Amino acid sequence: MKKNMGTADRIIRVIIAAIFTTLYFMDIITGALGITLMVLSGVFVLTSLVSFCPLYAPFGIKTCKVTEA
Repeated sequence: MKKNMGTADRIIRVIIAAIFTTLYFMDIITGALGITLMVLSGVFVLTSLVSFCPLYAPFGIKTCKVTEA
């Protein structure tokens, strides 16, 4: 897997995941929406850790720096 996420993209995803998690555990967002946002938070954190977003690949999106050989 080649990396396709830059540092800024990764940081933004982790911040959004933290916000979703906080809202869920403070019982501000509950029910099906809360569970959906928790799953999305997990996906955001996982993709941030591996620096690869599967949705970027088909569209050819890369937010990381391109290094020329």
